Amino acid sequence: MAVTQQLARIPAEYLASCRRSADASPDGDPRWDPPTADVLDLDWAPFLLERVCELGGLDDVRRHALRQALDGEAAIDLAFLTTHPHAIGPFGPAPTALSATQVTVAAELLGRIDFPALLTTLPADEKEAAALIGNGADRIVGGPRKYLLEHFHALRDFYRGASRRQLLVVLWWD
Repeated sequence: MAVTQQLARIPAEYLASCRRSADASPDGDPRWDPPTADVLDLDWAPFLLERVCELGGLDDVRRHALRQALDGEAAIDLAFLTTHPHAIGPFGPAPTALSATQVTVAAELLGRIDFPALLTTLPADEKEAAALIGNGADRIVGGPRKYLLEHFHALRDFYRGASRRQLLVVLWWD
């Protein structure tokens, strides 16, 4: 089973409820189960998305926003989500999150990234483009362009939806 990046958009109240559940449970069960419609599986796309932005010469402000949207921040205490046997993301780094305010900023800046234009900076040949991107892009069936464009749009739309609803985003690798 591959480890992939997961994101969940949740209300602050849900996170608080999970924290209370973990505190009250003898085995630390936070009862973490965000609605499927509010979970995004980014697969292994984060590394590749960042690489395309680097290769395409995306400015530092938007690259930082993309990185934050993919990495989250450690400012929100999520230690209760790492308690075994109920830990989320036990195979990767500790889960992180972005506040509703940070989500709004990320959504705005992600909306300003012209990802199709960044893809045009890559070599026209899919094999050459995949070799330049690296990180396993050469193993993507059909080449990396379609895969990365779909994942970028999914990420951007996910953050837009979270921003509109003033939700937090929790990130982990699972």
